[in-house]
Amino acid sequence: MRTEGFTLPEVQFLFRENSEFVTRTTSELFNNKRVVIFSLPGAFTPTCSAYQLPGFEEKYDEFTALGIDAIYCISVNDAFVMNAWTKDLNIENVKLIPDGNAYFTRSMGMLVNKSNLGFGNRSWRYAAVVDNGIIEKIFVERGLRDNSDVDPYEETTPDKVLEYVASSVKTPVTV
Repeated sequence: MRTEGFTLPEVQFLFRENSEFVTRTTSELFNNKRVVIFSLPGAFTPTCSAYQLPGFEEKYDEFTALGIDAIYCISVNDAFVMNAWTKDLNIENVKLIPDGNAYFTRSMGMLVNKSNLGFGNRSWRYAAVVDNGIIEKIFVERGLRDNSDVDPYEETTPDKVLEYVASSVKTPVTV
C-alpha cells in the first residue's frame, strides 16, 4: 500500500466526454496541484451514493477555501458508469475518475476482491491529500482485505479529511 511521501502511480485514465474517449494521465490530473482524492467500492452503492460522494460535493467550497485545487473521486468503474452516477447525483464540483481497469487502484495497493458481494475486484475505501503528485496524508478504512464482510466508513469521511486540511493549510512565507 502506498503511504505518505510516496508518489502516485503514473497511469492513464479513460474518460468519456462529448461522445469521445479522452485519455488523461496521473500527471495531468495531479501535478502542480494540492488535491483531495477518495476512492470507494463502487458507483451507485449505498454508502458511496448517500454519504461519501455527496458529502465531498457539499463541502467542496470549504476545501477550496483552504487551498485545495480539486477533489477527485476514483472508482473501479468505467467512464459510462461514472458519468451516469455524476448525473444521477447532480455532482457539479467533484471530478469523478473512472479506473475501469483498476490500474491506479492496484498500483495504490488498494485493490480487493469483493466477489462475496458479486462485485469482483474493487477499491478499498480510502482518501488522501495529494500535493503535486505526492501523498501528503492518507486515510484508510480499517480491515483492508479481500471478501470483507463489512464496509467501514469512519476514517474517510469528508469531515475527517477536511479537519486534516484545515490543520495543514499552507500559508505563504512573508519576509
